[in-house]
Amino acid sequence: MIEKQGGGLVFLLSVPRSGSSLLTAILQNHSRLFATQEMWFLLSLYDFPQSSHVRPYGGKGILRQFFKGMVPSDVLEQASRSYALEIYNGLLQGTTADMLIDKSPRYYTVLEFIDRLFPAARRLWLIRNPLAIVASFKKVNQLRNGRFQLLEELGSPHFNMKMTDITVGLFRYAHYFATSHPLCYPLRYEQLVSNPTMEIEKLCSFLEIKYEPGMEKYGDFADTPKSSLFYSMGAGDPFVGEHEQAHQDSVHSWQRLLSKTEIELYCRSIGSRMFRQLGYAEALEQAEQMTGVRFEDEPDIELLSQRTQQFLQQSGFEWKAAYRMLENQDADNRELVINATHHTVPQDLARMQVDQIVSDRRIQSLENRLAHSYEERNRLIAQLQSYQRPNQGLRSRNLFARKLGRLASVALSSIGKEKGGRT
Repeated sequence: MIEKQGGGLVFLLSVPRSGSSLLTAILQNHSRLFATQEMWFLLSLYDFPQSSHVRPYGGKGILRQFFKGMVPSDVLEQASRSYALEIYNGLLQGTTADMLIDKSPRYYTVLEFIDRLFPAARRLWLIRNPLAIVASFKKVNQLRNGRFQLLEELGSPHFNMKMTDITVGLFRYAHYFATSHPLCYPLRYEQLVSNPTMEIEKLCSFLEIKYEPGMEKYGDFADTPKSSLFYSMGAGDPFVGEHEQAHQDSVHSWQRLLSKTEIELYCRSIGSRMFRQLGYAEALEQAEQMTGVRFEDEPDIELLSQRTQQFLQQSGFEWKAAYRMLENQDADNRELVINATHHTVPQDLARMQVDQIVSDRRIQSLENRLAHSYEERNRLIAQLQSYQRPNQGLRSRNLFARKLGRLASVALSSIGKEKGGRT
């Protein structure tokens, strides 16, 4: 059973095309572990309050005002945690498993949210040679007739999620796991495929479960009901099912799949320090020999900033720069303990607390309405300026000025009443 703070929950974190499908296919064979090919649902859960898509029943603006103006952030996070726990524990029902693996590569976009919801969850960080990740993207998109044109798209001013994965995603995880933590287990893909039995044994030890012999030979479990359910989703790496166990065929395939120009462009973009930080100094040396270029330590800061801002603007998400795992762990755990503890308070004090909450929400709602009124004011001012062109008549300008004056008067009167009520 997954506990409130995340005990029993395991996040498998990596950028896409890092080999997470292979590792999940292996781990789900353990009798105490449950996994699906992909989950991703915490992304939608985080995205829900700021969702910008148009709904057929309307209410887009009302929903935005409700979540941002009425629902406190701590209440929203408690509700998100409760919903996630229902999903996780519901998946465990009827199985022998008591632990769950949530494998969702693009969770790098919600690391702060994950830490607040489930600080006690374990985190597996699957690391792979960045050049091999790019090569895998190129290979799988060719198979699916998808688009992955590194030379054209990496520096393009247009938003591209795959380009965000191989730049921003890589750095987000590197920053997040920069400091060792007892709840984190780093595992390199190359070590996994070169000696899967030993690496899975060590991983089971970290998860505090007993290694079950042969679990790494995932092809032997293909006909079991549990594996049938796992593969029925049809997501993840399309190449995993072509083999019955881990292999090393793709470790050096980047050298033939990527052109010298692609290698040079990407290495310049992420910088040589990233290769050394992740443990791929040898791959960096090979790339320099192939291209005849010695790459600078620093990444292309302008590119990383551009890709970061593009994603944040598109999604409405909020990130903390260079965020590290459980950076605010003490404060978050203290909040969880307080929320889980029931205290008896005097009736008058309880009423005062409720009144304060209502007052705070009313003020927050007013502030949001005021912000929108400022936006409307600026729009009207711009429209007024257009009326002031020489070819516009005096009468139309006077009518519009009176309209603007009435709007300003109503807004100021409303704000004055609200302030008077608060005092």
